[in-house]
Amino acid sequence: MQTITVIGAGSWGTALAFVLAENDHNTLIWSHRQSQSDEINSHHTNSKYLPDRLLPESLKATSDLQQAIAHSDVIVLAIPTKAFREVISNFMPFLNTPKTFVHVSKGIEPDSLKRISEIMEDEIPAELRSSIVVLSGPSHAEEVVLKHPTTVTVASTDIEAAKKIQDLFMNHYFRVYTNEDIIGVELGGSLKNVIALAAGIVDGLGYGDNAKAALITRGLAEISRLGIQMGAEPYTFIGLTGMGDLIVTCTSVHSRNWRAGNLLGKGNSLEEVLEDMGMVVEGVRTTKAAYQLSQKYDIEMPITTALYKVLFERLTPKEGVDQLMLRTKKHELEDFKSF
Repeated sequence: MQTITVIGAGSWGTALAFVLAENDHNTLIWSHRQSQSDEINSHHTNSKYLPDRLLPESLKATSDLQQAIAHSDVIVLAIPTKAFREVISNFMPFLNTPKTFVHVSKGIEPDSLKRISEIMEDEIPAELRSSIVVLSGPSHAEEVVLKHPTTVTVASTDIEAAKKIQDLFMNHYFRVYTNEDIIGVELGGSLKNVIALAAGIVDGLGYGDNAKAALITRGLAEISRLGIQMGAEPYTFIGLTGMGDLIVTCTSVHSRNWRAGNLLGKGNSLEEVLEDMGMVVEGVRTTKAAYQLSQKYDIEMPITTALYKVLFERLTPKEGVDQLMLRTKKHELEDFKSF
């Protein structure tokens, strides 16, 4: 038995806490809402994020951040990208000894263009972090708590730390692989949300399977181009955190990014979509960051660019698709010949 803290009681944080508690680890989950902590402790449910699912009785919750940080030497951070710096600054006064940090968020910070691990390196002094590990892959929380077979990857520059986290999570329905390519794993997990928004738009417009297959395939191509330029290993993008996560996020109704795109394709405004969703749609913020990265590294990312114009420059979804289809003709592998 290990002692573990999960910071963030949304659907994914709760599902991971579920796995850890099922694996007989002493697991504490932190929520910023006292009412949510009380519900988990008293009723063993998290009805807002995982309705009709019972959580293990051994899983405990708290809204006391000091208690949560003191509970464990392994901290799993399951919070939206935009809240990362704020949450870290809130718990830093309680961080007195080095801990292993595992982040499971999928996003890139606009303007700074930093990945989550880089934000953590900014905010947590080196002497207070034993290692940073990222957990990512094709995984819907709703299916994990049903114990449906799921595979993910844990990545770190410290492979021994990755193996330690692999051991904590691995069981008969939750299979975990290791990887040392933290850049590729973080980029794949983040940028697939951009393509998933676009896939939702394609479905919302009623364009069918041909269009979506093309979008996913060419989406992977532009994710790979950018990732390789930024130092990622090419093969990471045909793995779980590349193609795997792209497939599940672009094709499933569980995907909030796909659902948001679907509403956009049906004619709703971005403001209406975000209000209707009621949860964080990481792909919207990441689209801005991805577009900025494409400009910084001078990498052609036509799907990302079209989506950026739809989200932030009032281009209609139909016009965005037309622009993609009418681009100058080219060889399919042209963009990879320089790599």
